[in-house]
Amino acid sequence: MPIDPTLPYDDANIFAKILRGEIPCTKVYEDEWALAFHDINPQAPSHILVIPKGRYVSWDDFSASASTEEIAGFVRAVGEVARAAGHVQPGYRLLANIGLDAHQEVPHLHVHLFAGKPLGPMLAR
Repeated sequence: MPIDPTLPYDDANIFAKILRGEIPCTKVYEDEWALAFHDINPQAPSHILVIPKGRYVSWDDFSASASTEEIAGFVRAVGEVARAAGHVQPGYRLLANIGLDAHQEVPHLHVHLFAGKPLGPMLAR
């Protein structure tokens, strides 16, 4: 069910539980700013989620509230994950859903990294 990204951060969300070690994940990367793991319901041959370690509901919340160091660390982590997975060539797609119309389902900022096949255009015309 899509969430309202203007609501306060919910510490009971699944990604908060993963960060606390209460729910396992198949980790592919971790540093002080981010955690990356395989999506349990992949939508491409390679589908990795990258989440910041801070309590941010959405990209909007993160870009408005995170420190410069957190933003830089998270963006660098996304790039590191893509490079380490070998996705720079032939290419990959990043997606961050924000809010109801975009169908954001977890109230914790997360970036989907899709790769492993030609992904086609983003929207049907």
